[in-house]
Amino acid sequence: DALATLDPTKVAARYAKKGVLLPTVSDQARTDFASIRSYFVNFLQLKPQGEILESHVTIGNNWCQDAGIYEFTMGATGKKVKGRYSFVYVFEDGEWKISHHHSSVMPEPTMPQAITEEEVRNLFQLWNSALATEDADVVASRYSKNAVLLPTVSDVPRTSYDLIQDY
Repeated sequence: DALATLDPTKVAARYAKKGVLLPTVSDQARTDFASIRSYFVNFLQLKPQGEILESHVTIGNNWCQDAGIYEFTMGATGKKVKGRYSFVYVFEDGEWKISHHHSSVMPEPTMPQAITEEEVRNLFQLWNSALATEDADVVASRYSKNAVLLPTVSDVPRTSYDLIQDY
């Protein structure tokens, strides 16, 4: 397992000569050994340990693909990151190499965020502090995108950012 070595050269060597990496935490497509290695120099500092949670494999003649869901635990921080992935492998120079690798963080939260009663009560203080700024934009930004404000001194429900800001 090249990733477990934490050696960016060994990880980059798993890619085909014309391999493409579309990584999770970079906006730059990596299309050669040097740029793929460069990505892993930084990523491996997080000491990632990956686990495939869901896999869909297709096998062809001298190629195969695996697409699904994986989760990384970052050994450096303990943070877990779930993502979608696709790998296309080719048989090159007598071994299987990664021809295409795409990875992206899951677009929706995977678990509800736990919160205590005390933390809920403290959320009022965030709103109250925003109110104390006397800046309508700061106050309105404390509301969710689908918020409904039933104001104290108005009969008009406020159902959009602009209406909440106006109040």
